[in-house]
Amino acid sequence: MAERLFPRGPARFFQALGPRSQVALCQLPLTLIVSALAVATPFAWPELLHSPLYLGGILLHAVLILACFVVPWERLAHRPYLLIPILDFVAIGLLRNGAAPLLPGLAVLAVFPVIWLSASGMLTRSSLVLSFAGPFFIMVPSVAGKIPNLTASDITTVFLFPLMMLSVSLAIRFASVHLRMQQRELAEKDRELRNLLGESREREKLLQTVLDATDVGIVAVDTAGNHLLINDRQRLFREIASGPEDRDEAQQAIFALDKQTALPEDKRPVRRAVHGESFADYLIWIGEGTDQRAISTGARQLAGDDGSPSGAVVVFSDVTGLVEALTANEELVSNVSHEFRSPLNSIIGNVDMVLDDAADLPPHVARRLMVVQRNSERLLALVSDLTASASAALNVHPKRTDLAGLVETSVGSAQAQAERAHIELTADVPSPLWAYADPLRIGQALDNLVSNAIKYSPGGGKVSISASTGNDWIQLSVSDTGMGMTSEDAARVFKRFYRTEAARKAAISGAGLGLSITKLIVERHGGTITCQSGHGEGSTFTLTLPADEPPPSF
Repeated sequence: MAERLFPRGPARFFQALGPRSQVALCQLPLTLIVSALAVATPFAWPELLHSPLYLGGILLHAVLILACFVVPWERLAHRPYLLIPILDFVAIGLLRNGAAPLLPGLAVLAVFPVIWLSASGMLTRSSLVLSFAGPFFIMVPSVAGKIPNLTASDITTVFLFPLMMLSVSLAIRFASVHLRMQQRELAEKDRELRNLLGESREREKLLQTVLDATDVGIVAVDTAGNHLLINDRQRLFREIASGPEDRDEAQQAIFALDKQTALPEDKRPVRRAVHGESFADYLIWIGEGTDQRAISTGARQLAGDDGSPSGAVVVFSDVTGLVEALTANEELVSNVSHEFRSPLNSIIGNVDMVLDDAADLPPHVARRLMVVQRNSERLLALVSDLTASASAALNVHPKRTDLAGLVETSVGSAQAQAERAHIELTADVPSPLWAYADPLRIGQALDNLVSNAIKYSPGGGKVSISASTGNDWIQLSVSDTGMGMTSEDAARVFKRFYRTEAARKAAISGAGLGLSITKLIVERHGGTITCQSGHGEGSTFTLTLPADEPPPSF
């Protein structure tokens, strides 16, 4: 039927109607025109009321529209409703020939059954034949009476109008084919889009399930700070930080490392990410009271297809247990170290007093007391290292300091140790060598580095101290020609209690705390320390310190 030409919306409406309503709707345009003619005839053309053909045409139209509603088309096979447009040609022929010559233009009404037949889906050949034959038989009676006095104009009229209707039928056929092709393409694209949408939804569900299953909070934001994605873990963190209300990050309970100072808005993780920062291991505390949690945060920027920033992903990881364990460990080490220090000082003091009278002691007793003294002093040094390592508040008091003097003092202190180990100890440092440093702490760091360099060169060799300067930094390097270490060991050597496998096998004494303390001292100065080493090739430790006092920050 004609619904093949309808847009998608009207087509759905048309298909929702019953068969009788569909047939009547196709007949309705012609019926409206014929009804208008029937109403206007008594007033405009009263003489047509005496034309049997004209009245028969109107009556046939009335019968056809009535048949549209009365005939049970849904029960009949082979689309018998197409008889209606065929009979329309008969009715139009009666109207046209009955109204001639008053209304010769009524033949144009044949366009309605032509459209119906062309759009009905019937065989193309049949619709084309009917589209020509119907209008032809409408035009033939008007010229039949002129035989044998036909003119070229009469013959042209008889064939031109049917050819016009045939052209209309062909145009409708072509439009129908094109429309059906477009509909198939649209249907195929619609299926593809639905499949893509289904796959996208499945992937979204999978992504959300994976994110919700992770043990870290994840939130994605756009450049304005609006949430694009958030998982269940992050919702829990937001609830802890926000309390009973879901507030914006600016109003959430987020604190600095002291657990009491509220972080300003521009220091909060999401806001930093929105401002374009990328960071890792940024520790904050959220919540208040017993619910307070330590959260390690990190952020990475998102880029659009054109490379411009499109937002950021911020990750929140609960490290409360780890922070509390580290704090408890530091407290334990600090307390144990403190408890050890007093009895050790007492032991060393009493041994020293006894050794003051070593002349009155048997030689073997004096030797054993010296062993006690040496090991007590070693244990006291270990306790001091533990205390310094456990202290989270190692204080430095930097000032303008001549590092050359500190190097000279450190070399003098280590000279005896170097001679016993057959180590050549040299220093090539310009004097003066000014830096902004705490002389006590940097002296401690130098002593650690020089002592280690000698200790880890058991077969003799050379330990050298050198310096280099820049516009705003000073570098001190301590190099040795000892056993060295692998690149993996060099990357971990500054960790507390870490000792290389080679050092353990060589039975070299130590607790693995000296370098971690040295690193802590240098970092408290705002500097850095690095290690370059190769197995069997010696090691070089380089510490970098600021040359001048940094400008005050406001």
